[in-house]
Amino acid sequence: MNYQCATLAAFLAVSWNCVSSVGAFSPPSSRAAASSPSVATTQKNMVATAPPMPGTASGSSSEVPLGWECDDEANCVQVPACDEEGCRTSLDVRIHGEWVDLSGWRKAHPAGAHWIDWYDGRDATEVMDAFHSEKARGMWQKLPKSSPEAVEVLSKQVADDSSTQVAFRELRDQLEADGWWERDFVHEAKLLAIWVGLVAGAAATAHTVAPISSVLLSLAMTNAGWLGHDFVHGVDKFCDRMRNFVCFGAGLGTTWWSDKHNKHHALTNEMGVDEDIATDPFLYTWAPDPKHDSPLRKIQHWIFFVPFSALFALWRYDTMQVAIEAVEQKRPGAKEELAGLLAHYFVLLTLFPFGVWFPAVFLSGLMSALIVTPTHQSEELFSDYQPDWVTAQFESTRNAVMTNPFSEWLWGGMQYQLEHHLFPSMPRSKYPALKPILTKFAQDNNIKGGYRESGEFEILKMNWDLYKEVAEADPVEGAPYSRGHGQLGAITLGFSPASKNAKVLQS
Repeated sequence: MNYQCATLAAFLAVSWNCVSSVGAFSPPSSRAAASSPSVATTQKNMVATAPPMPGTASGSSSEVPLGWECDDEANCVQVPACDEEGCRTSLDVRIHGEWVDLSGWRKAHPAGAHWIDWYDGRDATEVMDAFHSEKARGMWQKLPKSSPEAVEVLSKQVADDSSTQVAFRELRDQLEADGWWERDFVHEAKLLAIWVGLVAGAAATAHTVAPISSVLLSLAMTNAGWLGHDFVHGVDKFCDRMRNFVCFGAGLGTTWWSDKHNKHHALTNEMGVDEDIATDPFLYTWAPDPKHDSPLRKIQHWIFFVPFSALFALWRYDTMQVAIEAVEQKRPGAKEELAGLLAHYFVLLTLFPFGVWFPAVFLSGLMSALIVTPTHQSEELFSDYQPDWVTAQFESTRNAVMTNPFSEWLWGGMQYQLEHHLFPSMPRSKYPALKPILTKFAQDNNIKGGYRESGEFEILKMNWDLYKEVAEADPVEGAPYSRGHGQLGAITLGFSPASKNAKVLQS
């Protein structure tokens, strides 16, 4: 994501795709030898078939093509497929082995039509299950089925679900039946009490021991970010009520977070699409094409802490931009979100002097970046779309093993990155017990690299080693371009082969 912040120093005013909220490092091959991706393997299986024509219009003997129009509850009616500008075609997506036509639902999709377009001619089962509530997961069954003609063509072009995907769906069903999504409210209360204590301690020392106050406030901001991360991902009633906590507690917006972060979860480590690995021009995770290079790359392993520290400031700036736009666009809940953000800044500026809150923002950014960057960036990067989402999560994610209770709390569940990526809506209190289950799953399904984990300091060193390796590498002609031009721009304006395919539906 490109951030431009006029209120920051000149170093930060340069456009930057910020270091994201989930990452991992362990280069399987030299990033110095990044090659241009193969377009041949990324083509989407879009079938431009007209919708079914069940009858004639107005008694006419000529057949009139009909399409679909759906409301927010996935209630669909047939409408003329053609108008004065042209005719819509079907938009076929596979969910749990069944092809459905989402052409009429795309505009009603709460998270935006771009997600629907991205999965045209693809399987979206794992993404559907991972991000949606029980109600939403049942709605797709009400949507119109794809035409027999489309199904016949797609069945020949799209690979069947892999054995790993099938096994994962069975695992998920079993975990749901066993109550793994039931929330531990005592655990939630403890985490919230710690946050309240940190804020109170910071306020009590704000005018007497400013350095201590800044440290406590930065810890409170970081903790609020992880709590908000849980609540925004969650799909239960408690999370619905707590959704805007991150606005008041951390000054971060739910709309910005959802738009940006869910794309990272769905398209993890896909070069040119996942903006969590698009951190140039200050930090590169692979050797770039000369035309996208920067002199800063040569010293990135020595200056990494500077852009790391800017993370929270940049997130806050972008949050306000998105929140104001959301109100102007009349997006659901936008006014409540903006009110929470304004309340956050009222309390922050009222209770804490500049000399406390300003360094706290940057210290919190440094801590957060050190936590979120090392769990993806050094693992496999993909130049092509990955149809097996489950295997891709294992191959692009590395967990961090904590050495003490403070680190266990400070990392906020991000040390269980694989568990979180496979089950993002599951309460994080359940993640530690998932390790033996996922370790066995990786073994049983022969997943390359298995269940990946390293010590908390080892994984940070791996991250730094990657920055150094890429800093010392020569630029590579034809290397993939990383930036997606905004939160959602990677899908519509991105430069990876996979993102180019998404433009077909909008041309």
